[in-house]
Amino acid sequence: MKTSSSTATGLIAIALAVVALIGLVFITLFYARGNPFGTLNDICVALGGILSGALASSLYSIHRTHDPRMSRFALGSGLLGACLAPIGSALVIFGVTGWFLAGLVTTVAYALIGLWLLALNSSARRWIAFPHRLARFGIVAGGVMAIGLLAVPGILTRSDAIESAPWFAVAALVIGGLGWNILYAIWCVWLGRLSLSNRLLLQASTSA
Repeated sequence: MKTSSSTATGLIAIALAVVALIGLVFITLFYARGNPFGTLNDICVALGGILSGALASSLYSIHRTHDPRMSRFALGSGLLGACLAPIGSALVIFGVTGWFLAGLVTTVAYALIGLWLLALNSSARRWIAFPHRLARFGIVAGGVMAIGLLAVPGILTRSDAIESAPWFAVAALVIGGLGWNILYAIWCVWLGRLSLSNRLLLQASTSA
């Protein structure tokens, strides 16, 4: 990966982590003081999804070099999640659904992004220049995020109340949320710092 491309990847990753942190601050303020902080958190969630799509696109060339078949699936999953995340936010912002059903949609969106993260880091374990610890952490983060796919049945049954929703849908929302709010943000900071300091040398021109 060229220096300019590495810098762009690093900036996207850091921006994503910052947005996640701001979103956590807003959701904390929402529970303490109410709106408009809930809406501001929803905007951060949507922006985080969009930035995730940009990050997946930024890393696609190096992933494709090492794993052509899996990289296409991973990118498709990441981009689908990136498109679905703003939809989840829009559902609650514009009052189309309640917060719980919208949260399930968002959880599935980030679960799809988690599948991209899982596939990327599984491949990255075999890259010479990619830190194995970062790859292992990314696999854990992606796996936890992917648990959010258990929210799909809740969406299909239009469960919009935590009291009546299947237990596994609630678990998916909680555990998946931990994955993308905390673990994914940490991975992004880690990746971003290495990319911006040029300590992460990714060479898309070489094969694994």
